[in-house]
Amino acid sequence: MTLRVLAAMSGGVDSAVAAARAAEAGHDVTGVHMALSSNPQSYRTGARGCCTLEDSRDARRAADAIGIPFYVWDLAERFHRDVVEDFVSEYAAGRTPNPCLRCNEKIKFAALLDRALALGFDAVCTGHYARLEDGVLRRGVDQAKDQSYVLAVCTPDQLAHALFPLGDTSKADIRREAGRRGLQVADKPDSHDICFIADGDTRGFLAERLGAAPGPIVDADGNEVGEHDGAYAYTIGQRKGLRIGTPAPDGRPRYVLDVSPVTNTVTVGPRESLDVQEITGERPVWLGDAPAGPFPCQVQLRAHGEVHDCTAERHGDTLRIRLASPARGVATGQTAVLYEGDRVLASSTIAETATVPA
Repeated sequence: MTLRVLAAMSGGVDSAVAAARAAEAGHDVTGVHMALSSNPQSYRTGARGCCTLEDSRDARRAADAIGIPFYVWDLAERFHRDVVEDFVSEYAAGRTPNPCLRCNEKIKFAALLDRALALGFDAVCTGHYARLEDGVLRRGVDQAKDQSYVLAVCTPDQLAHALFPLGDTSKADIRREAGRRGLQVADKPDSHDICFIADGDTRGFLAERLGAAPGPIVDADGNEVGEHDGAYAYTIGQRKGLRIGTPAPDGRPRYVLDVSPVTNTVTVGPRESLDVQEITGERPVWLGDAPAGPFPCQVQLRAHGEVHDCTAERHGDTLRIRLASPARGVATGQTAVLYEGDRVLASSTIAETATVPA
């Protein structure tokens, strides 16, 4: 069946090959580059992101090589509100957000998809490494590049209007295919870090927007061991850049155990104090019917992070997860994604964690 497809083209190799594959499959494809900054030079330069003038030009050249129409859509205001401001406010509240996941949720599969459907398109095509099989979201075959985690926030209705043509292929093969297709982005480096932080300095980015807010760094007994310029600059599990003037009695490294925006306090302690075995998630998104009662599955707690065996159970608008063995450095604001093998079952924002029972 021929579909009218809107291909989201970031200017990188993945989205270019995805658009080419959709066109080759016989679909009526139109390329669109999302302008995510009113001043593209204020985000990334070179090939480090998806918001630059160079990226829009690369996307246009790829569309020309494929032979499809191409447009630039201005989504800067929406991106700033739903991704950048959300990022800042989450850190200010002591949580650790994932902006790439939020971009998929609010921009690519909300703002972009909604506009595409309103204009008569049937689906949005992206260069994510994931598979859709009969409405089931699965991991991409390239485990190193799998992006099912950041897509798990999409609803079944949104996934019904999505195409992920790269999920059955490795990144190395995608680059080779791009070269065969004559796409100039075949050897373009992957984007990395956070696309809207120009120099990669997250602490500086937050400080510029939230200002200095000095406060104490304390150990688990409440003893002050250092001082910070803003609790928002710290995240659970952090070891470096703690600015602790007093070494631990046992001489071992200390890690961030808790960030309290209410008291403006950062608590540090030994690595084993980071162990978490119980997680409560809020606002779960189920990609199918939620099982009745507890059920065994696996959970991933960060993009490209370790997968943990667990038991999960739905409790109204929350999701409770019990890990078979402890995980470390789990921060509120991150996303827990449930899997059954390579199949995505659900996602949920981590609201609370509990340490291993004594």
